[in-house]
Parts: sequence; C-alpha cells; structure tokens
Amino acid sequence: MEINLISDTITKPTYEMLQYMFNAHVGDDVYKQDPTVIELENRTAEFFGMEAGLFFPSGTMANQTAIKLHTQPGEQLIADKYAHVYHYEGGGVSFNSGVSCCLVDGNRGMITAAQVKAAINDPEFYHSPLTSLVCVENTTNKGGGACYELDDLREIKKVCDAHNLKFHLDGARIWNALVAKRQNPREFGAIFDTISVCLSKGLGAPIGSVLLGSKADIHRALRIRKILGGGMRQVGYLAAAGLYALAHNIERLAEDHRRAKEIAKILSTKPWIAAIEPVETNILIFSLAEGYSDQLLIEKLKQKNILISSLGHNKLRIVTHLDYKEVMHTYVLETLSKF
Repeated sequence: MEINLISDTITKPTYEMLQYMFNAHVGDDVYKQDPTVIELENRTAEFFGMEAGLFFPSGTMANQTAIKLHTQPGEQLIADKYAHVYHYEGGGVSFNSGVSCCLVDGNRGMITAAQVKAAINDPEFYHSPLTSLVCVENTTNKGGGACYELDDLREIKKVCDAHNLKFHLDGARIWNALVAKRQNPREFGAIFDTISVCLSKGLGAPIGSVLLGSKADIHRALRIRKILGGGMRQVGYLAAAGLYALAHNIERLAEDHRRAKEIAKILSTKPWIAAIEPVETNILIFSLAEGYSDQLLIEKLKQKNILISSLGHNKLRIVTHLDYKEVMHTYVLETLSKF
C-alpha cells in the first residue's frame, strides 16, 4: 500500500465519477455545443454568483488567461512572493502577457490592502511599469493552506477600485477555504473581477479548471483560450467529472483538514521538528531541527511506503486528499509516532 502525500493532485476518479463521465452528453465545445461543459460553466458561475464561466484544461491556463485579460504588455501585477502565478506557471506572466510582477512580502502567502497600496506605481511616473492587476491565492500553496478573511479581501478590493486595478483570485483550493472558514462563495464573486477554480485537486476530478467573470470578460477569454491552445472538442466527458465533484466532494474536504491537523499534532511532539506552520486546511508544512536532513526523512518514510515532498531549506510538505483513506491515516500516525 503506497500512501502518496506529495499533493492533492494525485487523486484518481472514483468508480462513481467514472460512470458519471461515461454517461455524459457531449458535443463540440469549440463551437460551444457541448451541453455538459455548458452546464458545468453555468453551475460554477452560479455557485459564486458570477455572470459566466469558461472551462479550461488547467488552472495555469485559466490564470494566464485572466492575466492576459486584465493587462497590457509592459504593465505590472502585484502578488505575494510565494504566488503560484509567479513561481509555478513557467514564466507565463512574462511570456504570454509581457507583464512583470511586483512581489510583496506577505504573511504565509497572504497580502494586505496596505501592502498593495504601497506597491502601486505612480501612474504618472512613466519610468515605472503601470500597475494594472492584483492577484491573490486562496488557499495559499507555499503558505501552507492559509485562508484569507473576507474582510481583508474587501479592503484590498477598495484599494483596487481606488486605483483602477483589476482583482484576480487564483482559487485552485478555494473549496478548502470555503469549508474551513464556512464562507459563502457568492461573497467571493462580489469581490473579484475574475476567479479561477480547480476541479482536479481536493475535488478529485482528473482534469479541469473554470475561469469565472463577467459575460464580457469570459467572451474575451474564449479568444485567449483559443490562442493558448485550450480549445477542446467532446470535452464534456471531463466536464462531467467536475459536475460530479461539485455535487459530492466539497463537504468531505473537512476530513482532509482533520487528518492534516492530526498529523501536525503528532509531529509537534517530535524533537526533530523545528516548526510547523498553522494548519487550516489540507496542507501541512514543517521544518526540521538543525542537524536533521529532509532528504533522509523522505527516504525513511519512503521505506514505509509514505511519500512526502521537500520544499528545500529543510522544509517539507504533506498534503491530504480524497484518496488518503482513514486506514492509511491510522498507519501514517502510527508510523510517525515511532520516528
């Protein structure tokens, strides 16, 4: 029994999800004739109280499309220093949109309205790039699954409105935040110009993200998706997995959060642990004490059929997910307690 805690992206469709996919009604989505894709886009948009949605093969493509929507070449976006759009999207910000990033030193991947305001370039000072967009991530990946408070996001929105900036949410794990903080998704829809949501992490679909926004923005996004190579034909089979996930796999995320917190509790008793980031959702990040090796710990756990990942600098990450069952969890807790 291999227990993979490297990421929540490793999940595989359940039998029930596969049956739902096989039974999907499909058409040519490039011509906007796939009824299952249209249903997914509409249902997701309605869930967040936004006007329209567009299905994408990946969250990276959805984010890159949003950035392209809201910026012009030579401009600048503001994001946290840990931001996925900066670190983990292949340099797409500069390659696709010709945009630079002003990185803010936030707290666990979260930035404040004051930090955003301080990072905005004077639009009359033509020597600096024009600031046009703010991107935030919720939950934060490198921040250890931290969740924004809605009031903090509203304060950032006020700064954006005052300075004519667009506001984009990378909501790859927004579902975890909604469950952990018991927040209303429509409140996010009221704050952001665009939101990308991922179906293939905690929700367990094999592929897919949806970009949400106004009808006008999503109409423009359709052209950008085409340019980026994201037009797909009978993709309703994949969209069906997303529909199944929305119906069955949101509330159960609380189980992933509980298990991550229980692992953290065991680790907190170990002398070889230097620090553990607060655990709010399904991501657990911890640092080893001086003299201990992250690679050695990874190898020792691998020998016990437990896989985790290193973030470098003696910092490691564990991510709980749909395929991490209770019997596996019991084994992991017992194994760690003996280390």
